Amino acid sequence: MINVMSEQDLAGVWRRIIQGDGKSWVVFAHGTCVVLPTPGPSADLAAQAIEILREYGPVHVGSSAGDFSTITLDPGPGWVVYGHHNDVLTYVGPDEVQDSSDLVVGLYGRHKRDQDGHELDVVHVEDKRPR
Repeated sequence: MINVMSEQDLAGVWRRIIQGDGKSWVVFAHGTCVVLPTPGPSADLAAQAIEILREYGPVHVGSSAGDFSTITLDPGPGWVVYGHHNDVLTYVGPDEVQDSSDLVVGLYGRHKRDQDGHELDVVHVEDKRPR
């Protein structure tokens, strides 16, 4: 059985991965993170991320929306799966897959991104804009 990460755990994982680069980011229920490099001062970060994920989250096999690559986190644990938008990333934890090959991890991460792209359920907003 796959453990579902809490919203707090997902936020912590993404804080560890992104580590203070000054960019704001938004996490969705299945572990997809949309990085927002230059949001305006009055921008609704969640709404911006939803628009990006609505377009770049759903998978369309046979197109660039079906492509993926994986990054093994060092230090781990886990992987980041990315696709046709450089600022849309999905976390896959070691307890989510039984086979740690790039293909299995990538397909699973792509599936999670697809779920987030359809459901669009924001669970955390990290606002790094200057105050």
